[in-house]
Amino acid sequence: MTNSNDPENPEGADGPGDPDGPDALADLDDIEAGIDGIEVVARAAVLAGGAELRRRYRDGDTDGEYGTHDVSAAADEAAEARMLPLVRRAFPDHAVFAEEAGEFSGRGPYRWIIDPLDGTNDFTAGLPTFASSVAVLHEGTPVLAAVHQPATDETYLARRGRGVRYDGQRVTADSDRRVEAATVATIVGRAVPRDPDLARRADAVREGLEVEVKRVISSWAPTVHSGLFARGRLQGLVQFHPDEEERAVTDLLAREAGAVTRRDGPLSVAASDDETLATLWDATEGVR
Repeated sequence: MTNSNDPENPEGADGPGDPDGPDALADLDDIEAGIDGIEVVARAAVLAGGAELRRRYRDGDTDGEYGTHDVSAAADEAAEARMLPLVRRAFPDHAVFAEEAGEFSGRGPYRWIIDPLDGTNDFTAGLPTFASSVAVLHEGTPVLAAVHQPATDETYLARRGRGVRYDGQRVTADSDRRVEAATVATIVGRAVPRDPDLARRADAVREGLEVEVKRVISSWAPTVHSGLFARGRLQGLVQFHPDEEERAVTDLLAREAGAVTRRDGPLSVAASDDETLATLWDATEGVR
């Protein structure tokens, strides 16, 4: 769905000026001040969506419509209905993509991506690995991500240049676990299982990784496992054709947690250290 109405208040929506010009520092200060307010709203949005998911999860309201490759739950729309108005009221001039409602046009450099329920399959199966998430892009670059896991009441905030906070405390992807004892999560987009060739290549990625590490998790909730990676509980993330809703969050969490990363087209690998990255990258050679 597209909202083509002009925003009521476009003031302050312009992007930064010439980075070499005299107003560059003022522009950067304005961006930081703007992101301060964005962070407050992003956190409020994921907490609001998470509260709706938590209530439904505890009440057993996890029914979904199952397809061959995906599932749709009423909780997706209900959580988004709590999140989207917060963003639209606070920043009516910002572009927004909401997973259920669709695309809302805007002015200026900011674009929000709202994923009200990441891990719908887990949620409907009664598993606690699901989250509400928000990513904010500035001129196409992720600058802020917020993730809330309602079943465990955990919250992550990642901000470009400011690191990752987990329940208010700074965390990093550092790990002292050697690669042969590592746990790695694989993330694939919804298009992968629908395409026989992509599905075959994704299987090859997993099989290559299983030779090198202790455990490979096929993630059905990318933002949850990206959060675990960002605080050193997992030692690697391997993404293959990831969906837009999660990619901005997972990429920002990894980068701001100090992970080392490498990308080749639709395949990206993040690891806790250089040795682990080299091993994981070599393990995926068959699909590059």
